[in-house]
Amino acid sequence: MKRRSGLSLYWKCQLIGWSAASLYWGYAGYIGSNFSIVLALIHFAGDLGMYIGLTHLFRNLSKHYQWQSLPPQKLLVRIIPSVFVLGSAFMVLTIGKTFLVRLVFEEGFTETFAHYFNAQWLITLVTGIRLMAIWVLAYYLYHYAQREINATRESARLAMIAKDAQMDNLAAQLNPHFFFNSLNNIKALVLEDPQAARRAIDLLSDLLRMSLYRRDTALITVQDEMELINDYLELEKMRFEKRLQTSIEVDQQLLKTPILPLSIQTLVENAIKHGIAQRKDGGIIQIQVQRENGYMHTRVLNPGKLKASGRQGLGLKNLSERLQLQFNGKASFELTEQNGETISAIIKTPLS
Repeated sequence: MKRRSGLSLYWKCQLIGWSAASLYWGYAGYIGSNFSIVLALIHFAGDLGMYIGLTHLFRNLSKHYQWQSLPPQKLLVRIIPSVFVLGSAFMVLTIGKTFLVRLVFEEGFTETFAHYFNAQWLITLVTGIRLMAIWVLAYYLYHYAQREINATRESARLAMIAKDAQMDNLAAQLNPHFFFNSLNNIKALVLEDPQAARRAIDLLSDLLRMSLYRRDTALITVQDEMELINDYLELEKMRFEKRLQTSIEVDQQLLKTPILPLSIQTLVENAIKHGIAQRKDGGIIQIQVQRENGYMHTRVLNPGKLKASGRQGLGLKNLSERLQLQFNGKASFELTEQNGETISAIIKTPLS
């Protein structure tokens, strides 16, 4: 992996910001009396070391406890006392540094630390609180800006992938071969069983309408998805007849749970295409929607074996990526082979 050269933005801001503050204090000493370039350099180096070290320690603690990921209300409760603690630390370090420098380099300086501290602590504390408040505010504003930018990018990417995936799913599920087969079946049924033919036309129409109208919907309920799947399976049974058997088990308490549209449908279509259609005797497709350990587990099982390459089709790849984006990495998709004769496709989504 190629590493980036040079300082990061954080360290550049640290060096530039505290250097500017220290130079300002040095300039104030320059226009005063008894200015010494040697003492100015000592103060400059001390300022950089102390204040960068102090704020960097706070940054490490913030990253360790992930404060930058907290919502504003919870973050505010933490940073207000932190600013006072940082300001107090600034006061102690600053007074200690200036006292030590004067004690070592200033002839005739005999003032005690307690007296010196009492004379300087208030103005130094106010200065420290002000500076630390600016630093902390700038630090978290940067992180919140980055979060908003990333969220906007991910939302745009999610919308783009969702539309592409839905179109791909529609093409995969209601592909020309499916249409041709369905229309041929309807044609044969027109003379043999006009009532079944009318039913097949209604199912095909419903599938088209639901697939097309739900293209811009981010989430639908399990109940709506299962209604689409039932229509799809009924139409496919007219084509496969006894070769296609189904078993559906859905937890009734999960019917109103939101899921990605055409997600279970994608698994069912894949099971028919790569499982039932490839076997002379067909088989059974099992659909299970259950609650397990705070997640909703959606399983679609069908007879068959995974390809040696283990590669997923375009529809399943899009489904996997859509799950990751929609549920912020908390959902998962897995395709496995069980006992050498059953393929299991599992979608796991958080119920919270």
